[in-house]
Order: sequence, then structure tokens, then C-alpha cells
Amino acid sequence: QVQLVESGGGLVQAGGSLRVSCAASGTRFVLNLMGWYRQAPGKQRELVATVTQGGNVNYADSVKGRFTISRENAKNTVYLQMNSLKPEDTSVYYCYANGVSGTSWGQGTQVTVSS
Repeated sequence: QVQLVESGGGLVQAGGSLRVSCAASGTRFVLNLMGWYRQAPGKQRELVATVTQGGNVNYADSVKGRFTISRENAKNTVYLQMNSLKPEDTSVYYCYANGVSGTSWGQGTQVTVSS
């Protein structure tokens, strides 16, 4: 019953920056794990980054050093700061959360990086 709503997607030129946000609602508890996946047309959905409620982070090798994930536990909100964007980063970015009620997914937000 947890709802995840993403925002902040858009169009940016290669080398630029963008920040996407995800706000969770419908739960009384802090979500144990939040993160981001992405899926480009014709491709498999892949993990981008995750962060635990304690602040431990994990990144895919393809984004390490360029992307930063963070969260505000009191708001059950997670952010993804994307710097030095490349055309290959173009995807629909999906918010992910896991907690006492199981796993939830957002509807996705489009990020397009032009070359």
C-alpha cells in the first residue's frame, strides 16, 4: 500500500546535471531500503543506486562517481543527483522501496540526455 511518486525528470544536454526525487506515502514506518532503477527502450531494467535507512549507499559501476543518492528518513523521500550525464543515461527512472509491507515501485520519470 506504499505509493511512490517520482519527479524532476526532463531533458538535459550531455555533461549536464539533473536531480530526481521520490516521495513515499501510505506507510507509518521508515522504509528500510530506497533506491532507483532505470529502463531504456528495448533494455532490461537495471539497478542504479540504493540507500538504506542508516545511510549506506550502493551504486552501479556505470554511474559511480557521477551520481549521488540521498534520503530524508522523516519524509520517506529519496533523491538522485545526476552529474556528468551521458546519452546512455537516457531512461525512465523508477523509484524503488522496500519495507515492512514489501516492495513498491513508482510510475517512473523520463530522463533524456541529448548528444
